[in-house]
Amino acid sequence: MSRGATLIVLTATAGGLAGCSIAVPMASDPSVMWNSERVASDVTSAIPKSPPKLSGALDSEDQRRAIAALSTALDPQGSGTSVNWDNPQSGAKGSFTPVGQPYPLEGRICRAFHGDIVVSDTQESLQGAACREKTAEWALTEVKRSRKG
Repeated sequence: MSRGATLIVLTATAGGLAGCSIAVPMASDPSVMWNSERVASDVTSAIPKSPPKLSGALDSEDQRRAIAALSTALDPQGSGTSVNWDNPQSGAKGSFTPVGQPYPLEGRICRAFHGDIVVSDTQESLQGAACREKTAEWALTEVKRSRKG
């Protein structure tokens, strides 16, 4: 084979093999890790997490009264004693007692509580926590229920 023919064959072979190669980024590459973390975050944040509720047995007025009592009980400037609520129209009633001192969490003030809710012949005992930004309303972050009756 002539020298020119050999050069053409080698060039064609090298060109053909070059098309078969791929570049795989290493996991130690920070941009790859950031992208995979971002994708995982995007996927998990696509499903909105609904905030917990005090009780499914409360109507809207009961819920309003209960949240007002809870807010008063959790107030860091308050006395730290139980706050009772009731709704004479529905007969629902309950109380909330702060547990422990307020604590900071991710730029918010949080506080644990214990609560009791009575609707008809059913009593629910609650343990939970709520947080708020400095000027915002309290938002439930956790509620565990046990039902009696």
